[in-house]
Amino acid sequence: MGDPVTILATIVVLGVLIFVHELGHFMAAKSVGIEVQRFSIGLGPTMFGFRRGETEYVISWVPLGGYVKMGGMDDEMMERIEGGAREGAEEGAGEGALTQPREPKPGDFDAKPIWARTLVISAGVIMNMLFAFVVYTGVNARWGLPELAEHRVGRVVPELLPPGAEALSELPSGARLVSIGGVQVNHAGDVRDGFLEAPAGPLAIVTDEPRMEVEIDLTSDPQERVRILQDGLLLWIDAEAGRLEPGDPAARSGMEAGDRMLVADGVPITNWWDFVDVVEAHPDIPMEVTLEREGRSLTLSVTPEAAQEEDPVTGETVTVGKIGIYGPGGEFVYSDVSLTEAVQLGYVETVGMTGLLLDFLGGLVTGRESPRQVGSILTIGSIAGQAAGLGIETFLRFMALLSVNLAVLNLLPIPILDGGHLVFLGIEAVRGKALSLQQRLKWSQFGFVILMGIMIWALSNDVLRLWGI
Repeated sequence: MGDPVTILATIVVLGVLIFVHELGHFMAAKSVGIEVQRFSIGLGPTMFGFRRGETEYVISWVPLGGYVKMGGMDDEMMERIEGGAREGAEEGAGEGALTQPREPKPGDFDAKPIWARTLVISAGVIMNMLFAFVVYTGVNARWGLPELAEHRVGRVVPELLPPGAEALSELPSGARLVSIGGVQVNHAGDVRDGFLEAPAGPLAIVTDEPRMEVEIDLTSDPQERVRILQDGLLLWIDAEAGRLEPGDPAARSGMEAGDRMLVADGVPITNWWDFVDVVEAHPDIPMEVTLEREGRSLTLSVTPEAAQEEDPVTGETVTVGKIGIYGPGGEFVYSDVSLTEAVQLGYVETVGMTGLLLDFLGGLVTGRESPRQVGSILTIGSIAGQAAGLGIETFLRFMALLSVNLAVLNLLPIPILDGGHLVFLGIEAVRGKALSLQQRLKWSQFGFVILMGIMIWALSNDVLRLWGI
């Protein structure tokens, strides 16, 4: 993470997203007549700033968040955030909404009704979601919809095909899809649209290399159609290493991005799905992989780590091997979209990314996902640098994705985060009165400890990966 591009990309990503989040709190506070004493990007002591009107605008030294300091909030919690005692008190992106032991002034946070305080607390999350939506919309309007150029058959899994689609199992690996329902196929997006948008009933699928035609009975059930694309008919992915997780088995074995897999445990590898099969069949079992790197062949030994996951066919929990490697990104083509379509895509991508993150968090709770996947600012910086190297479109998409992450994580019901403050307001609405200052202070201190623990855990994951542990 030491190269200038990565450092600059990290500063830009964190700076913009923190600014957007805090701007939401700031604008909402102003709109309901709350006094805003300070608007800070960063935590801790002030690096530099200026005052305009009642508000001091500052950049602080610790780039791990930000805060909006509002009238009537607790000084003790703000000392932690500001790096020293200050006059007044506040709310932030780890922000503490705690009342002073005095009668609220008209411009104080606690002088406002619950609906107004709820709006102020929620506004940061809303702004992050809105930012992601606007960025996704703008990127799609400017560059179009990115679609994978590859449209060959990678693998067909007969057991996962819905009734009526069994004929797809006749398609051999490597066959190039030419048309679906009489509509020409030029990229992976056409394959998706062909199955999702065709009318129910007979559907002809034509391929070349080899030339053949199969016909299926396409169901009207949209979930069954999605099942064809997600589980039954897998498109071709080259057997080439993309990104490797530092410290995971693939990286420890000496594999590098760009390596092309030739043979794994004696099995010839033609595409990515062949390689995945062999790896998953070797949990905690050493295997040899012959690969091609820069025109020469070499053989490495790798031992996949055992992991638990659900068998897509039986639904049972099974043990499989994982080595911490991702397939290649692939070549993309772009489909022009109208502004209306760009807006629709922006909404779909924002909601979709939110769903993926919620699913991941649920997996952490149930044990389906490993806590070692949680990364810190080091991971953010590394990916930001890679995204910047791939161009402005990729960088903007990463920024939108991270904005969704920031929004969802801020809604976790941890005291000191926005979600924790919303819980406090919910309790106040039910009880008819707020928790006492002492209660809120204790809970916020507890939340601060939890948040620091999560950050230390995430940082330790990154350090262990860098050390190859």
